[in-house]
Amino acid sequence: MSSLPALLLASLNPTTRKQAEQSLQSLSTQPAFLTHLLTLVLQPDQDRAVRLAASVYLKNIVKSRWDDDEPPLLEADRAALRDDIVPAMIQLSNPSDKAVRAQVAESISLIAKVDFPERWPDLVDKLVGSLSEANYDVNIGVLETAHSIFRPWRAEARSDTLFTEINYVLGRFTRPFLQLFMHTTSLLFASPPPANLTQVAQAMVSLVDIYYDLSCQDLPPDLEDSHAQFFGPENGLFLKLLLWDPPQLRGDPDDTTPSLPSQIKTSILEIVELYVKLYPETLQASASVEAFVRSIWDLVGGGKRPSVADDGLVSQSLRFIASAIRTGHYKQLFSSKETISGLVQGVVVPNVSLREHELEQFEDDPLEYIRLDLALPSMGGIGGAHDAVTRRQAAAEVLRALVSTGLEAETTEVTGAWIGQGLNEYTANKTENWRAKDTAIYLLTAVATRGSTTQHGVTSTNALIDVVQFFSDHVFQDLQADPGSIHPILQVDAIRFLYTFRNQLIKPQLLSVLPSLVRHLSSENYVCCTYAAISIERILFIRQGSQLLFTQVDVKDIAPQTLDALLSRVEKAPTPEKVAENDYLMKCAMRVIVTARSGLADSYQRLLQRLVAILGVISKNPSNPNFDQYIFESISALMRFVVQANPAALATFEQALFGPFTIIIQQDIDQYIPYVFQILAQMLDLHAGEVPSEYRSLLPHLLVPASWQQKGSIPGLVKLLKAFLARDSPSMVAAGQLTQVLGVVQQRLIPSKLNDGWGFELLQAVVQHVPTASVQQYFKLLLGTLLTRMQTSKTDKYVYHFVYFLAFCFAIGKDGITPDYIVGVVESIQPQLFSTILATFVIPQVPKMPQKDRKVVVVGLTRLLSQSTLMHQGALAQACPPTFEALVKLFRVGQQLAKKEDEDPDAGITQVDWEEQTAGYQAAYSRLAAAEGAAVDPVAQVRDLATFVGEAFAGLSARFPDVNEWAGRTEGALTGPFLQGLAAAGYNL
Repeated sequence: MSSLPALLLASLNPTTRKQAEQSLQSLSTQPAFLTHLLTLVLQPDQDRAVRLAASVYLKNIVKSRWDDDEPPLLEADRAALRDDIVPAMIQLSNPSDKAVRAQVAESISLIAKVDFPERWPDLVDKLVGSLSEANYDVNIGVLETAHSIFRPWRAEARSDTLFTEINYVLGRFTRPFLQLFMHTTSLLFASPPPANLTQVAQAMVSLVDIYYDLSCQDLPPDLEDSHAQFFGPENGLFLKLLLWDPPQLRGDPDDTTPSLPSQIKTSILEIVELYVKLYPETLQASASVEAFVRSIWDLVGGGKRPSVADDGLVSQSLRFIASAIRTGHYKQLFSSKETISGLVQGVVVPNVSLREHELEQFEDDPLEYIRLDLALPSMGGIGGAHDAVTRRQAAAEVLRALVSTGLEAETTEVTGAWIGQGLNEYTANKTENWRAKDTAIYLLTAVATRGSTTQHGVTSTNALIDVVQFFSDHVFQDLQADPGSIHPILQVDAIRFLYTFRNQLIKPQLLSVLPSLVRHLSSENYVCCTYAAISIERILFIRQGSQLLFTQVDVKDIAPQTLDALLSRVEKAPTPEKVAENDYLMKCAMRVIVTARSGLADSYQRLLQRLVAILGVISKNPSNPNFDQYIFESISALMRFVVQANPAALATFEQALFGPFTIIIQQDIDQYIPYVFQILAQMLDLHAGEVPSEYRSLLPHLLVPASWQQKGSIPGLVKLLKAFLARDSPSMVAAGQLTQVLGVVQQRLIPSKLNDGWGFELLQAVVQHVPTASVQQYFKLLLGTLLTRMQTSKTDKYVYHFVYFLAFCFAIGKDGITPDYIVGVVESIQPQLFSTILATFVIPQVPKMPQKDRKVVVVGLTRLLSQSTLMHQGALAQACPPTFEALVKLFRVGQQLAKKEDEDPDAGITQVDWEEQTAGYQAAYSRLAAAEGAAVDPVAQVRDLATFVGEAFAGLSARFPDVNEWAGRTEGALTGPFLQGLAAAGYNL
């Protein structure tokens, strides 16, 4: 362990990082490693970089291995860390240790997510015991840690487990928390203020955050009892804190970081918004909401607080007003025309107008401008935020709230006057007054929107506004204008208007504006070009029902020039980081390829060369996970559709890709390896004949343990090995590679809670494709491994995979791997073990099997009951009635088991939307939709399930005399109709 500091420093250096990480990985499996790491974090005389690196490495081990057994953490080491980590975090209370403490606090939160409260019952007691009324440095650390543990509750679905945990915390934490809250407010309001005012205010930030955490699922009794103290309209602590603004904490006017009072006020308004939504009756008992609205007016009305540091506070103030309007409980407060006019003039218009800060951002940080401008889902945005994040969006949300609660006539009239005024000002002086038109368009967009989603933009509009007419009269001219003839922001406004209301335009209208959008891809203005790419991508994604609106015929003529413009923009960037910076461009290129499909078959070679060249540049320093996802998806989709149209093109793809992929594997570029394995599997799947030697030469590398260490590589590796097994299993057996495959399954995959599903997938491929004699040689050993894991650390997911694996083996009807063979192997491990497995795992799990697996399970159980002699002998015969009942329960949904013949085999790729599935890059695994083949039915030979089951059971009692007897012991109400149905179709037991 003496080399630990040097290794941690080496892991920070790009040239020594790989070797250092491998050494750290092997060290990390030694006993007491976690304790050594934590000790290093706490050594004040140690190099600061070493301490921070140690704290980050500790957090990463906890994140990746605490809830997984591969590689295992010793229980003694886990227990020691649980004992030591809270005192360690408290020891790091010095402000200079803030960065290190944050990592340790996150480690506590990650451990708590898995172990609290069952295996860590004293965690909250330790935190509470460390709080005091004197030492606010310690309080800050404890409260930040408590918040990191409680915060995930905000996004959790309601469940008994969650409420058990919350109640466990409430019983130990709420009263000390309230005492500290009261004491802290008394210090904040003291005159003169305490010397440590900054630390006390910092603690208050966390206290208010925790108040939200404790209330986010249900109203705790202690908080309900003290409600008036916090929310009272006269002297409530929250209203007092909204007014509290000590001069010494105000910060610099040019500072962009919110001051501590601003953070406290923002969090209080989040709490009040939460209560308006979840506990309206509690608030309606007094005039609290009216008091908060007045307080907000004083805080932010009339354009007060223009600084960037107060953006969060102003946005949250407006969000609270919008939420209060939407509830409908305060109509008397907001419904008069005078009030609406005051709201629009006092808080909406001042916050919709562009400020100098946004203009600077437009020029100097265009990607951040775009990210913020499109972050609001209800504007049809594409960002990941679920709430308005800018002032403009929050102000627009107030208008939308008014429109959606029956006040559209008044709101449209008042806002319409401001829109008209802005357009008139612009007409009077187009050069100077472009901002007035920008504000007018933004107000129109807001007041015209009734409903919208992230994925589809605006879905319903205000009936009093004709957005298509407004587009024709005021926006279309800016879309068509030559670059430089109008302010670029107006051109961006025109593109964004089209993007936002894309669902309100019919297909011919959209087709007519696509060429204009393609022209803007070549704009010198970065935002304009990027908005054009975003709009084209979303327009091509529009669906009517399950069908995409645009087909390859629609884009055949514009696809080549669109792709050329997009890739030219990407290629112009001077460094690998800049090339990969703008993932919106690459996402648009991917969408064009996916829409054009085989329409690119004539011109694909130059396109492929350019994509491979871009990949070569960015692989020097991978920096943008989303860009990576989209470029690999583009390559994969291009190959999929071009080779479909022209199978001979596969050789061109192999020639272009094998070189770069070999370099990626040799240089161990771990961000790209998961993608490379998936595309190699895709190429191998496209080969009809013998496996080429280039692929075979890869196999030894795939089977060494080092290839399986990066968890993100495992799905791609499994996919690739499955492709080899399907095409080349005899030569793999001859080369001794089957034992290596099974070694991976037994040692790396099945023991891992994270990767056991991939282990089963690989085992299924082995059983299906490897010659029977070789499968039989290892089958007992494999079943032993599976049952050992079931005994030592089963999970619901593992039971599901195990039951499906058994059903799969029964169902596929492989020569020599019959139901009797499998039952016999299980019984040879331990007599009567198979009946235990049926009773304990199979019969309870079968009715819960997901729809996609049910056909296989029905076929498997049918074969077991109708073909296995052993099932009808001795103790096993007792398992037949409940097994038959489980089969019947599944078969009742049999009519849904058939696949529609007219399904699009490429639906998966054309319908994938990465924002919706939060894919893009994850350290764990990034699935390539285009590399996924159509799902293979392992029992495709069973065309009609009802006929198969009927034929299997027909005359069964003649073969097995016990059948009538045990069929009579089944639950008649369940199996009676099933047996009658079989008899009516001519199939009698």
